[in-house]
Amino acid sequence: MSELGLLDTGGILRQAWVAPDRTSSGLGWEHAYLSTQRETPYHSTFDGAPTHLLILHLSGPVTVRRRSGRSMRAQRIPAGGLFVHPAGRALDVELQGGLDTVHLYLSDSALQQAHGGREAVELAEELGSSDPLIEQVMLTLDGVVRQWEPSARTYVDHLVGMLAAQLAHAHTAGRPAAPAGAMSGLTSQQLVSARELMEQHISDPLRVSDLAAATGLSASQFSRQFRTSTGKSPHQFLLQLRLDHARRMLRTTVLPIPDVAVHCGFSHQEHLTRVMRAKLGTTPAAVRRAG
Repeated sequence: MSELGLLDTGGILRQAWVAPDRTSSGLGWEHAYLSTQRETPYHSTFDGAPTHLLILHLSGPVTVRRRSGRSMRAQRIPAGGLFVHPAGRALDVELQGGLDTVHLYLSDSALQQAHGGREAVELAEELGSSDPLIEQVMLTLDGVVRQWEPSARTYVDHLVGMLAAQLAHAHTAGRPAAPAGAMSGLTSQQLVSARELMEQHISDPLRVSDLAAATGLSASQFSRQFRTSTGKSPHQFLLQLRLDHARRMLRTTVLPIPDVAVHCGFSHQEHLTRVMRAKLGTTPAAVRRAG
């Protein structure tokens, strides 16, 4: 699947009143497109898009009006408020003041997969709702775009899966109950398969969907069961493997530190140094000196 892009967004971001500061364009995100921008007042209509739209208000309060069928609803939305619009539906919206926003466009396949592959789930239209988890995930994704590194690909997959799961759980038109007998963690063989794949691709960007395929699960199921089994997200676990591998190489080889960093899946020496200092309280040079 190719990455989501501007053509998947339904038209809002192509308007003259929107000036994006940064987007996920070109980063290879398959199931989400993110854009952070300043919007000026407007009133317009848009055809239904193939993606679900979430807008996080970074400033405010500001009044937003939204037409649905014959009814018109207006809401004064503060910073942190959410605008949710399902895929495939035309949108009639009016923004009555300047506003800083993060837009997140989510593929329907990601939403349905997060729902566990059961009957199709449909998002509700929301205007000014609040969800601290979705707010934090969207801000984190914006931070990833701001300081992008290829090794963050697995992290992005995890965050998008988390966001999709929260939408499927708490923002649907009809909230179905979780199925009985849900799994509680990966089997031993599934965990071995996932770890072996991580170790085989220690220096490569690795998608959660690839790890899930090795275990026979959907990406959202895999992420949940992996955390249950290990206490860590796939990204956190892979990062720890990379750090462990880097420490072994620093102690047992004379390979230059920049080469060790790349060999272990870090973008460059500074990236390895930053992560090692944050996670282990030391640096690659100090590990090498300690032997």
